[in-house]
Amino acid sequence: DGYRNTNQVSDDYRYQDGSYDAPNDGYYRGGDEPAQDEDAQSDVTEGHDEDDEVYEGEYQGIPHPDDIKEKQKKRAPAVDDEYRDRADLMAERMEDEEQLAHQYENIIEECGHGRFQWTLFFVLGLALMADGVEVFVVGFVLPSAEKDMCLSSSNKGMLGLIVYLGMMVGAVLLGGLADKLGRKQCLIISLAINAAFAFLSSFVQGYGFFLFCRLISGLGIGGTLPIVFAYFSEFLSREKRGEHLSWLCMFWMIGGIYASAMAWSIIPHYGWGFSMGTKYHFHSWRVFVLVCALPCIASLVALKFMPESPRFLLEIGKHDEAWMILKQVHDTNMRAKGEPERVFTVSYIKTPKQVDEFIEIQSSTGTWYQRWLVRITTTLKQVWDNVLYCLTAQYRMNTLMLAVVWFTMALSYYGLIVWFPDMIRYFQDEAYESRVKIFDEEEVSHFTFNFTLENQIHRNGEYRNDKFIGMKFKEVRFEDSLFEDCYFEDVRSTETFFENCTIISTVFYNTDLYEHKFINCRLINSTFMKEKEGCHIDFEEDNDFLIYLVSFLGSLSVLPGNIISALLMDKIGRIKMIGGSMLISAVCCFFLFFGNSESAMIGWQCLFCGASIAAWNALDVITVELYPTDKRATAFGILNGLCKFGAILGNSIFSSFVGITKVVPILLASSALVGGGLLALRLPETREQVLM
Repeated sequence: DGYRNTNQVSDDYRYQDGSYDAPNDGYYRGGDEPAQDEDAQSDVTEGHDEDDEVYEGEYQGIPHPDDIKEKQKKRAPAVDDEYRDRADLMAERMEDEEQLAHQYENIIEECGHGRFQWTLFFVLGLALMADGVEVFVVGFVLPSAEKDMCLSSSNKGMLGLIVYLGMMVGAVLLGGLADKLGRKQCLIISLAINAAFAFLSSFVQGYGFFLFCRLISGLGIGGTLPIVFAYFSEFLSREKRGEHLSWLCMFWMIGGIYASAMAWSIIPHYGWGFSMGTKYHFHSWRVFVLVCALPCIASLVALKFMPESPRFLLEIGKHDEAWMILKQVHDTNMRAKGEPERVFTVSYIKTPKQVDEFIEIQSSTGTWYQRWLVRITTTLKQVWDNVLYCLTAQYRMNTLMLAVVWFTMALSYYGLIVWFPDMIRYFQDEAYESRVKIFDEEEVSHFTFNFTLENQIHRNGEYRNDKFIGMKFKEVRFEDSLFEDCYFEDVRSTETFFENCTIISTVFYNTDLYEHKFINCRLINSTFMKEKEGCHIDFEEDNDFLIYLVSFLGSLSVLPGNIISALLMDKIGRIKMIGGSMLISAVCCFFLFFGNSESAMIGWQCLFCGASIAAWNALDVITVELYPTDKRATAFGILNGLCKFGAILGNSIFSSFVGITKVVPILLASSALVGGGLLALRLPETREQVLM
């Protein structure tokens, strides 16, 4: 009886209300020990650490109750997750994400900011540069493509808008996929689509196929903007994020400068191309399209050597891969700083609870296309769930306010950058028309015209036995005139028309004077032989150097705004930057009422672009910071898609008022900027916030 078994001891030592209740069996327990005086207690407990205190039941094999509870906590979720309410699981996941956000911020600070971030900066900058190039490509090639592919006015309008339509769809789709498949993988897909179809579009001859290629190319490049900013932000600490995301925005400006310079140096050179027979022509504007794909290809190649975002990997539970990448970032930066001996001290990183995991289908299940169909539909459903999540109560108000700010900014900005060149061209046309030469009742007979007639109006003239050989009509109009026994051979014409003319016994051989150029004319015994086929490019007329210069200066003018926004982004905050920039841009719009010449319009365009760029940069930063990691690219994609929709509306509305009135475009742009700027001031400030 001197020995008691362990189970009985365990029963005797009952844990109640935070203390052990020992049995009254006559054994000495040490509980009635007389109190020591104060000095004696101090001597005994000196250097004593309660955390190191040994539980007295440990020597008898009795587990501590706290250890029992901890083990139960660890075992319970593994068994009960299947039966737990989804709301409970999501609450636990959100708690994990909050812990991870603060831990990840500390890890990024330990990794430092150095060579790795700057390398990624230039790689992603090339991708952003490709996005900037894509916006300008169609506008530069449109005058040449119009003649090369015989485009009507409606076809030209569709070609100008189709890229924005592709970008709108690509931003939403590829941005959403980046939150499910990964930043790097989706950015590679996006750039590969853009590069492939941009390359293909430079070779196709038909309008329909060219339109399709530009649509898919736009879809690919549309995904780069949301992915690039989400990707780069996840390698930046809180103190560096606003500034360096703003520096990254400069590559969009560089893309515009690159496109303008290439158009200026390539398109006017007719000899920079080749022909294969009479049907296939590769003119210099196609060379320009090919050159514009180079930044995209360069970024695509460089991206193969960069790692996935560790923040994304932690979000999907891939702890070890994320840890290895963070160690790579740390070691790369430490070696560059001359401190290779610095050790990466992080051993474990919190990973959020995985609620909806993607279950891989076994290869024996169904046919290959059925398996792929299930994978695709499951992924798209997850993307759609993310889209709906951005409209839940927690994010609804921020999403709606950001949507209005993005839309108003895009409507005014993209509308005006199309309106500026159109207005400059309108001023040019007015000046050109003011120099028109008018000839009344002239009589010409037995004369050979073998030179260019330009910007002339001939009224009530008579032309008998005249020859028009190897010549060119540019902006020439014949009104109420008589042509008798004349001969036209190898004649090219631009904006040339015959109105209410009488044409008798006249031969047209190898000309482009088609039927629609004769308006209410009487053709008597006249013959049209071997008409010129297709359309013909007049490089001297259609490629105005001033338009390239305007785009170049407009892109270059945002440089001061980029520098100022980068330096002040973390000092004055995102909200003040957006509101202030949009309100200043609205004031700039009112000065457009005084733009009555080409030079004045160019100056106001540069001022407007320079003032508005800070708002764009701050919008990119705050959109990244307001949403959690698993929704970040999706939310950015939705808002950027809405931005492209605003661009489509802006282009359509503003261009329709060219030559009619300046009041509507100016008032529409300024009111949109004021409304969006005031609403932006109600958004939450995020500069002190860690990335969730």
